[in-house]
Amino acid sequence: MQSVDTAVTDVALATKKFFKRVLPIMLVMLVCNQLNRSNIGYAHEHLEADVGIGAAAYGFGAGLFFIAYAIFELPSNVMMEKYGAKVWLARIMVSWGIVSFLMAFVQNEMMFYVLRFLLGAAEAGFFPAVIFYFARWVPAGQRGKATAIFIAGSSIAAALSGPIAGLLLSLHDVLGIRGWQWLFGFEGLLSVVVGIVVFFLLDAKIQDAKWLSAGEKTALAKAIADEDAQHATTDGGKVNRWKMLLNPQILLLCGIYFSVQLSIYANTFWLPTIVKQIPGTTDLSVGFLSSIPWVCAVVAMYFAARMQDKAKSKKPLLVAALLVAAVGTLAAAMATPVLALVFLAIAAMGFKSASPLFWTIPQSGLHPLVLAPAIATINSLGNLGGFVAPFGFGLIKEATGSVVPGLFALAAASTVAAGLVYFLKERRSTPPSLSETQSHEQEAEPGKGAASAVSDSLEPVPAR
Repeated sequence: MQSVDTAVTDVALATKKFFKRVLPIMLVMLVCNQLNRSNIGYAHEHLEADVGIGAAAYGFGAGLFFIAYAIFELPSNVMMEKYGAKVWLARIMVSWGIVSFLMAFVQNEMMFYVLRFLLGAAEAGFFPAVIFYFARWVPAGQRGKATAIFIAGSSIAAALSGPIAGLLLSLHDVLGIRGWQWLFGFEGLLSVVVGIVVFFLLDAKIQDAKWLSAGEKTALAKAIADEDAQHATTDGGKVNRWKMLLNPQILLLCGIYFSVQLSIYANTFWLPTIVKQIPGTTDLSVGFLSSIPWVCAVVAMYFAARMQDKAKSKKPLLVAALLVAAVGTLAAAMATPVLALVFLAIAAMGFKSASPLFWTIPQSGLHPLVLAPAIATINSLGNLGGFVAPFGFGLIKEATGSVVPGLFALAAASTVAAGLVYFLKERRSTPPSLSETQSHEQEAEPGKGAASAVSDSLEPVPAR
């Protein structure tokens, strides 16, 4: 039988090995995910010229992805629990790669709509599956770090997507294939290959990991099992998500996250179009220039994370990030194309930093019994911003010939979201006190069901 000290050491070593061996695989998957999700932003003008897909149709098709994603996220999670995260992650990658590859053969608006919807359906459940995989392999004390690295990787992936798209588009007419067909075809096949490799590289269970010693497997499996037992509820209470939507705190969180997603996906799908307004740009230069805001966002997220670790309250940091996004977007709307890129880089530093800052608040302010369904609800509704932003920009561009009014709307949405943060409930990061200890003891009472947890933990409190 392992001693306590030996078990702790083995858990630490196993977790360190996970970060070195498995997390890089997850980041490669995330890069493929970002490539296939955002490549239409770089192919937009080519699709319009070759296939006749206008701005409004492009925006609608871009947004359909998120409608399908919201519809199929829950069924995908159910299937993941049945087949396991390893199998389901590989399935997700292979299926979205096939759909993305088929985009190379799109011939009209309807086919474009169908394939974008299918891409959302294929990708649904990817992020929850990754988080679930972390929960089966990483102890709670290190899980936040793994999730933060993974989320930060989305900005790195976005920064890489531009140059890669530019290089592929520059292959126009090589072997008689259009540049946008190279883009969809190559990136789609890449995801299929990576998905197959992932199936053989990832292990379904801790006991299957040949890269862990016997002691490390035993210690890590026991640590995860102990945490599962600790967090298991004794009353079997379930949370009604429809009733949850009537709670002011959940509505506030949904509204703020919706605003963040508006900015993220408006820039994901329309940034290349804005950059192309700079005189003398080519597909290749647009790809590299479009990566600048995302590179700046990576740097900002690093410093925001460092400040977040030291801050007792995350709300001021979140407000600052949202206001930076608002000011940068507003300035971009009134600037020349070159300066607009500079200001959009500033805006990206704001709205990308806002995302990880945002998720610390529900994690600290909601009762453990309602946290999981609440996060799923917030994520599902907030991600609808991914439909509204590209579709709204497409309608605006079709009607006015410019995306400037859309930038004004984004700035307004970020400003409103910053104001809403004032009303959020948050548990400040302070050393444990007697009252907090008593609070935790009350949370652990067997009679404390999910219904009362919703009432107790989600009641709005005045901001301090």
